[in-house]
Amino acid sequence: MDKDLGNTATGGYQREERDGMSHREVPMDAVRTFDAVRPRLFGIAYRMLGSVHDAEDIVQDTWLRWQRTDRSAVRDPTAFLVTATTRLALNAATSARARRETYVGPWLPEPAQTSVDPATRAEQGEALGLALLLLLQRLTPHERAVYVLHEAFDYPFRQIAEVLDITEANARQLGRRARTHLAEERHAPVAPAEHGRLLHAFLTAARSGDLGQLEKLLANDVVSYADGGGMVSAARVPVTGRADVARYIAGLMRKFGAVVSLDFVESNGQEAVLVRRAGSIVALCAIDASTEGITRVLITLNPTKLAVWSTGNPLIGRQPQAG
Repeated sequence: MDKDLGNTATGGYQREERDGMSHREVPMDAVRTFDAVRPRLFGIAYRMLGSVHDAEDIVQDTWLRWQRTDRSAVRDPTAFLVTATTRLALNAATSARARRETYVGPWLPEPAQTSVDPATRAEQGEALGLALLLLLQRLTPHERAVYVLHEAFDYPFRQIAEVLDITEANARQLGRRARTHLAEERHAPVAPAEHGRLLHAFLTAARSGDLGQLEKLLANDVVSYADGGGMVSAARVPVTGRADVARYIAGLMRKFGAVVSLDFVESNGQEAVLVRRAGSIVALCAIDASTEGITRVLITLNPTKLAVWSTGNPLIGRQPQAG
């Protein structure tokens, strides 16, 4: 436990304190119950929202609900917490969609530093990939919730229907729609070893400025996204097509290659490239790939989305705070 939850514990209770508020005691078994399911709650919220910070806020709000509810009346604590998290994330997803309409340039999910806390990876790590998270944001919030719960966490449609307060038939229909939309947008991904090979070859070709080699690694319909959020210089529209993306990437390396260092890291369960300039992290580059080659290049430049990497203290592992 961190200092926000667990300053003192007496008699089987956790004594909590926040911002000078009065002490509140929560039974240790209630804390342990929440703590055990917390990685799953984060995984649901993060997949729903594509933001580490927003997901942590949802988990915090769920903790406050758990803290204040009559837990003696809760028959299944895990189901209660998953339902609360999913419904809070649904509300947040609706407001997030409105905010992104005014976002400057392409929006990308916030990359998660999964190598630091492997416990936050859900049962299917592939569902954490940045490219799939980006596509999930194009689904309706309810389609996204059904897909996340069923595909990433293996919840049956009957239970998903209870979580979302809909019929089982409706849950199945939403699941079919989600899978259809995603299949239309994305080719089947390659295995992790091939993904890593393509990323290393991509970086080597970009460093050398070899346009021909770069093009060989890219799929015909490749798209490159750069998310600066209006805070730093970045392409305001996606770059599309093999030739244009190759020239764009080679141009970036010619402009900045001599003044940056590049390191391989793990982000969202996959290998990615962390870019530093003068010791400061300025970008994270990830790819999505199929048997046709690299289909998406995702470059995160927005400093707020890189803050977790700069501090070396990721929010992913943060414990809930007292209310």
